[in-house]
Amino acid sequence: MKPGQLTVSSKWVHAAVWILLLGVPGIILWDQTFFGLPVQFYFITTLYHIGLFYLNAFYLYPKLLNRRTWWLYLICLLAIVVFSGFAKVFFLQLDPNFHFTPVNRRVIFFPIVPFLFASIIFRLVYDRIRFERMEKEARAQRLDAELKLLRSQVSPHFLFNMLTNMVSLARVQSPLLEPSLISLSELLRYMLYESNEEKISIGREIEQIENYISLQQLRFGEDVKITVHIQNEYPEGMIEPMLLVPFIENAFKHGIGMVRDPFIKISLIVKEQLLTFTVENNYDAANQSKDRHSGIGLSNVKNRLALLYANNYQLNISDHDGIYAVHLKCKLL
Repeated sequence: MKPGQLTVSSKWVHAAVWILLLGVPGIILWDQTFFGLPVQFYFITTLYHIGLFYLNAFYLYPKLLNRRTWWLYLICLLAIVVFSGFAKVFFLQLDPNFHFTPVNRRVIFFPIVPFLFASIIFRLVYDRIRFERMEKEARAQRLDAELKLLRSQVSPHFLFNMLTNMVSLARVQSPLLEPSLISLSELLRYMLYESNEEKISIGREIEQIENYISLQQLRFGEDVKITVHIQNEYPEGMIEPMLLVPFIENAFKHGIGMVRDPFIKISLIVKEQLLTFTVENNYDAANQSKDRHSGIGLSNVKNRLALLYANNYQLNISDHDGIYAVHLKCKLL
């Protein structure tokens, strides 16, 4: 809503109020006087007051009521009140049969005050609503920009780790290099053409998880015991792309190397819109070496969960006795 504009719904509200204000007294006072004043005078002055209502609400108040010109605003209001009173008296005096009384004098001078006061209250409420709407839009834009930044960080970090794996296979001239490259190309296609979408099907995300696990199994073979359990009973569910892979990637990164009997357990169960995801791996704390890029993937996915799912997820990460475990429960759309 731009400054000085009313929404369609609020326009109808305003129209209803003014019609009620003009119509009801008109029906009641038809062919009668209004505190000794002609009923036509009531209609004309009410229309005049409505005009002043919007003049003050959308021009005088926003333009003049500030630290520099507040005094000018008060002068304008006083001038309007005085001018309106004299103008009404002037036109009433054109009727030789009209007589002033203490009652109709108050009716002549007083009504403009509540209209101006109502316009100030209206403007305060209007500004508050507009400010809250702008804050909400700005917050949504900031969240969208932050989410895009986080998404843009997923692919480079993921690709860096996978290329490192490819280099290790190439050094030993492993026959697994070619199928690994084919699997990697499928993952890259997924990241390039689908990971930028707002949501993808959980089935498609599971396909890429399985593809990634197969890629790692090609690399490690029997050296790492990998246990995978996937059960999807809600294939139409939608999820943020590349949301789960970083947890699995982290397990392979830290659950291998100088670890006795390394194992990685992955469980993904989807039932009635509830995703339950668990990743566990053992590690040797004495031989853990972290570089300055370590933890980028997990930090990224935590931020994405907080931005996208708010109170619709539970993430618990435990680290005890050389076992690192991630437990995620998330409500799918």
